Amino acid sequence: MALEMREICERCEVSLTPEAPAFICSYECTFCPDCTSAMTATCPNCGGELVARPRRTTG
Repeated sequence: MALEMREICERCEVSLTPEAPAFICSYECTFCPDCTSAMTATCPNCGGELVARPRRTTG
C-alpha cells in the first residue's frame, strides 16, 4: 500500500507540490521543512519520526 501524498502542510497549510520537499510520518501526516524543523522532526499527532517524503524516480 502506498502512502498518500498530501498537498498541504498540516501545520501552516503551505502548498506542497509533488516536487517540493516535505516530511511524512507513518500515519501520512505531512509537513513542510520549516514546520518539521520547528517540531524537531516529531509528528505532533502520533509522536512518530518525520522523514523525507519519498519521491518517484523516472527511469
